Amino acid sequence: MSRISDTRIRTREAAACLVAAGRRPHELTVDLVYAEIRQGSRTTINDELKLWKDEQARNDALAAALPPAVANAMRSLWALAIEHGEEVFTARGEELEREAAEATARAASLASSHAALEGEAQTLRAQLEERDARLVAAAAELVRAEVSREAALREAQAAAAERDAARAQAEDALRATHAAHGREREALRAEHAERESALHTQIDQAAVRLEGVQKRVMMQTEEARDAQRRAEATLAKTQQRNEQLVGDVQRQAADAAEQRRLAERHEKQLASAMEEARELRRERDTLVQQVALLQGQVAARTATLPPRIAKRSRQST
Repeated sequence: MSRISDTRIRTREAAACLVAAGRRPHELTVDLVYAEIRQGSRTTINDELKLWKDEQARNDALAAALPPAVANAMRSLWALAIEHGEEVFTARGEELEREAAEATARAASLASSHAALEGEAQTLRAQLEERDARLVAAAAELVRAEVSREAALREAQAAAAERDAARAQAEDALRATHAAHGREREALRAEHAERESALHTQIDQAAVRLEGVQKRVMMQTEEARDAQRRAEATLAKTQQRNEQLVGDVQRQAADAAEQRRLAERHEKQLASAMEEARELRRERDTLVQQVALLQGQVAARTATLPPRIAKRSRQST
């Protein structure tokens, strides 16, 4: 039985005893009742005493309005009802106390479980942060590979522009030489030979420069491929580790809804990283195709050069 319920019951008992001793109900005070029971708060005693006085006033009014026999019978019934109500109140109080004790025990158990889950959540957060760091490193490696690819592409474009300019210049010079040779074959033979020699020198120099540029492009392309392979290997390991982490998070999902939402958010981040990796692989394939196309164009244009230049180009390769 709780202390408050016991105080209320003893307040009623003390009031009944004081009335039986000769005091009138309206004369009873909190101090008189407290002097009898020596427990509880004065606020609780005052509230219960007011209820008891109201009940007594209603009983007195009812007794004045009814015949004495009927009033006595009703008082007896009222006393029995109050006694039954107090018993029910006491039983209910004990039941509520047991439920409160059980709820306290459950709360302690849940607090312990929550602490354990919080520790596991911290461990998972640390693992996810480590995975994010590895993803950032892989992304940086991919960025470096992309920078190398773009540099190689710019070199190839510059080489192609230089080669086209040299070829145009050579074609213009050849057309001018042939025209002059047709008009002044005999008079300008020496001049024609000199111009042709200078032209061949320029073409040889252009071919040498083109060969050097092609070698640099091939070396840079191979370096870009190596960097791409390393980045893909790192990304594969990261993805494998991420799959293990996702499995751990899914096993913990039944016990912690908050942890499940955290894992789902990181899974979305992982999907985004995987999509970025696929995009980088597609860009790598595009670069490979562009380099192959550039090499084919270089080979095709080398085949269209004059026989002397083509022979030197084949010997250099």
